Amino acid sequence: MKAEDVANYLQNNPDFFEAHAQMLADIVIPHPYGGRTISLSERQMLTLRERVKELEKKLHDLLEFAKENDGLQSKLHQFTLTLFGTGTASGLQDAVVHNLREVFAIPHAALHLWKEQAPSAEVLAFADSHTQPVCLHEASADTAQWFGEAAPHLRSFAYLPLRANKQTIGLLILASEDTQRFYPGMGTVFLQHIADLASAALSPRS
Repeated sequence: MKAEDVANYLQNNPDFFEAHAQMLADIVIPHPYGGRTISLSERQMLTLRERVKELEKKLHDLLEFAKENDGLQSKLHQFTLTLFGTGTASGLQDAVVHNLREVFAIPHAALHLWKEQAPSAEVLAFADSHTQPVCLHEASADTAQWFGEAAPHLRSFAYLPLRANKQTIGLLILASEDTQRFYPGMGTVFLQHIADLASAALSPRS
């Protein structure tokens, strides 16, 4: 008889344990973390403790995630207040870049509006082809030069196309020397919020 057959029988015949209650008390099995043997009830307690630890870890991770989201929401609020409290178009563009560094601790940010700085055909095609932010480990098209002397040291990029009335009006790029700051496949919900805020603030002046 195979072990699977025994397991299936016990699962399908729970009355077996009632009829052989003393046998359950007498069964001993190897300790999972040592050479000695323990009773079946002790093994069940160990299993329950392990499950409790797993649940505690999941709860801790959820709480940390909630704290992180709360922190990001607070930063977005601060970012919003700064943008819409800026009076001039040039001051607004500076405020976007400055506050991305100050509020979100993003080491490098570059912003180009098409009305003021016409993009290359390749950059325009790239921005028009992405409806959501995209994260890369290499600079797209000729955008590395937007970062001047820092360009050779940058290892991750987040591209945020800016839009108004369904038209691309510019491109905001976030960059870092850390390869894990922005990476392909990462969530972009908050990046999209930043893009939406920047687009709404800049579109009346673009």
